[in-house]
Amino acid sequence: MNQLSLFGYTIPRTAMLAPMAGIADRAYRQLCKEYGAVLVVGEMASVKGLCYSDRKTAELLTCTQEEFPMGVQLFGDDPAFFAKAAKIAAQYHPAFIDINMGCPVHKVVSTGAGSRLMTTPEKAAQIVRACVEAVDIPITVKMRKGYNAEDANAPQLAKLCQEEGASAITIHGRTKAQLYQPGADWDIIKQVKQAVSIPVIGNGDVMSAQDAAQMYCQTGCDLVAVARGSYGRPWIFSEITQYLQTGTLPPEPSPEEKMEVMLRHLSLICTYKGERAGMREGRKIAGFYVKGLAQASRFRGLCGSLSTLEDAKTLANEVLQAQKEEHWEE
Repeated sequence: MNQLSLFGYTIPRTAMLAPMAGIADRAYRQLCKEYGAVLVVGEMASVKGLCYSDRKTAELLTCTQEEFPMGVQLFGDDPAFFAKAAKIAAQYHPAFIDINMGCPVHKVVSTGAGSRLMTTPEKAAQIVRACVEAVDIPITVKMRKGYNAEDANAPQLAKLCQEEGASAITIHGRTKAQLYQPGADWDIIKQVKQAVSIPVIGNGDVMSAQDAAQMYCQTGCDLVAVARGSYGRPWIFSEITQYLQTGTLPPEPSPEEKMEVMLRHLSLICTYKGERAGMREGRKIAGFYVKGLAQASRFRGLCGSLSTLEDAKTLANEVLQAQKEEHWEE
């Protein structure tokens, strides 16, 4: 299998877990690592929150041995705050620090951060320079195709970031205006790869192992990042690894295996966040795991009332019973 030298590590060119606020927390990152994700990135942390000593923001930077090599992600719009925040983030010893220039969410964009930075390339470049000068840790950038279709400036911005010392670029093949629809433009990933000499990570619409292989072939990217394709399917990373190695796919996990992984995922969330808070977040997570199973719509509704791990175990048993009944009817 091809290898990639990145941030001082030699990793297989399979797939990494993309940073996702509200999804890719410590529990999810750990689970995806166990299934073969070669890199993970923490949830985005506010540079101003860090600089003002916000405890919750600081927690987003914690890097554990199980997750390494792991990066942390920062968002904001001020170079001075970024420099200070990068120094704080460096104290958590991440493998790299990622600058968010891709988030399309209104509450982030309205502050001038996230994908709004793509409309101010000079400021974006200043932010990269400020972080590179502040710390010795590799600085990377996550961006989109552009802010809108008329200004798809990712290749130009990627070149600016490289000139200011960025070590890698992750490019999501949609504009801010598109949010997550329609399909991602993989040609822009190819354009970014051709515009710079630093590693380029492709992101957008990798929903299967075959998609990952096709993205490598079509774009020439150095690494593939998986986001929504991993929802309720952390084993997608082992599928990608096997497919790239052999051209074959492992068997789809059985309903029993899926429920076992769901319960482990929820258990990890509760371990790190406490059962009350963990199960509140776990309601959405459990809904991902029942997708595609018999009576999935009914079970997604039941996921909304989960309050304890025991509730989740009861749900898992009901899901499995429904699968058996569906099989008997066939």
